[in-house]
Amino acid sequence: MRPLISTTDLAAALAGPAAGRPVVLDVRWRLAGPPAAESYAAGHVPGAVFVDLDRVLAAEPGEGGRHPLPAPADLQRDLRAAGVRAGHPVVAYDDADGSVAARAWWLLRWAGHEEVAVLDGGYAAWSAEDHPVSTEEAHPEPGDLTVRPGAMPVLDADEAAALARDGLLLDARATPRYAGETEPVDPRAGHIPGAVNAPFAGHIAADGRWHTPADLAARFTDLGLRPGEPVAAYCGSGVTASSVVLALELAGHPGAGLYAGSWSHWSRNPDRPAATGPLPG
Repeated sequence: MRPLISTTDLAAALAGPAAGRPVVLDVRWRLAGPPAAESYAAGHVPGAVFVDLDRVLAAEPGEGGRHPLPAPADLQRDLRAAGVRAGHPVVAYDDADGSVAARAWWLLRWAGHEEVAVLDGGYAAWSAEDHPVSTEEAHPEPGDLTVRPGAMPVLDADEAAALARDGLLLDARATPRYAGETEPVDPRAGHIPGAVNAPFAGHIAADGRWHTPADLAARFTDLGLRPGEPVAAYCGSGVTASSVVLALELAGHPGAGLYAGSWSHWSRNPDRPAATGPLPG
């Protein structure tokens, strides 16, 4: 299954035989404003199951950062409750920049489930094109997915620091946070020394859809990625960095690593260095 699915292809799949319909996960989330569950109740892709980022796609915040990876047993329980089945396609969408949907994509891939895609353009594109919308809460049959973690590479802090020296470590945060000009959430400002700024917003076009593979490949080349070079990404808490991993896969660089704890984990330890300014340091 390709990492992205168009609204047209999803609509066709949902209109097809029941046995072939994908499980659709509504993973809308926002840091501020009305709860995403309210948006789901007001309208969603028919049959979509609401999945909460903080409760399902991450463990409780703590020493591991603000959005640490969930325990495999917890993830398996929650994905089965959402109807996810072994060998059956899954589509995730949000209503913002695709980063939370990318987190769901990455987490399912990490869990060993390859049949997963992000809805290109998300819910905004779906509703703008007058595809069917439902207000009925979905109650799927329980799935049977077995979570087998480790299918996508995860870096710890030491490995992230080493990659920043010996490969390419991409920081997905907006430039002011990367440069240390502001830090609204985490304990310290700055970035991992040697990391290159690659704001996740640069992967998405003005219409909310992902850039073409060719454009993404050119972007990563401009950021200094060389063929065959090891590459990984981090962000504030490990969510938006998932969109970098997805963009790298679209650009022909599969298997990029993710520093899941990201800056929210790195900055908790005062012994870890922090670089500031617009250059890697």
